[in-house]
Amino acid sequence: MESAMRESYGPASDRLADLATGAEPDVLAGIGDQLLAVADLLGREPGMRRALADVSRSTDDRVELLRGLLRGKVDDDTLALLDALVSGRWSRPSELRNAAERLGVETILAAAERSDELGDVEDELFRFAQVVDGSPRLATVLGDPGAPVQSRAALVDDLLDGKARPTTVRLVKVALVGLGGRGFAASLTRLVELAAAARDRQVAYVTSAVPLTDEEEERLGAFLGQRYGRHISVKGTVDPEVIGGLSVQIGSDLYDGTVLRRLAEARAALTR
Repeated sequence: MESAMRESYGPASDRLADLATGAEPDVLAGIGDQLLAVADLLGREPGMRRALADVSRSTDDRVELLRGLLRGKVDDDTLALLDALVSGRWSRPSELRNAAERLGVETILAAAERSDELGDVEDELFRFAQVVDGSPRLATVLGDPGAPVQSRAALVDDLLDGKARPTTVRLVKVALVGLGGRGFAASLTRLVELAAAARDRQVAYVTSAVPLTDEEEERLGAFLGQRYGRHISVKGTVDPEVIGGLSVQIGSDLYDGTVLRRLAEARAALTR
């Protein structure tokens, strides 16, 4: 998130943090659903999002417009969070819509944290992302923006019935729409990272030829945590083609110590 956007988003994020300390999980989840519904409304109504993001209007005018549109249709806490968003300065109307969507996601994640299931939700999102990545046909079907969202959501329900928590299923359905304009697969990845961030963690994507043991994951996470100065959530993927060693990606940092990379370097050296 760019610094200007972060400045506009900050007050709403702070208000959510205060709200989450005392609200019950089901209340937070309901607020999150309302925020996502408003984000969807803003996506469908360009005139509304332009008016609410119009910096030529005073802050009070934008807030009053928002309240006139939504009063009696959403909870007071939801309205207060949206007040904070509308009071910000957004360079493009689409930024306001994306901010409402992100706030909805973070509210649902806060509910999961209050229910002590946030770590499980993070893992379930990652495992489902792996399933999608391993099935090009499934990725195409779920990621098809031309297909009705309702039919793709029904497929998600069938795939995850009894295999994932309701929060995970809800967030996968957010990815169907495209989080912040991303494609489906990229949205799933971003949701994993937001879930980790809600636990004050950064994600390390680790690729190895064979699965890491729990002990190996813990040691790697501890090592990376010392290097980056924060807790690390290790997400492992198995790819026999790397032959041996590890590839680790954290944000834009890539550490490739695989045998495959060394062989590729050796071939390149021989052909010079």
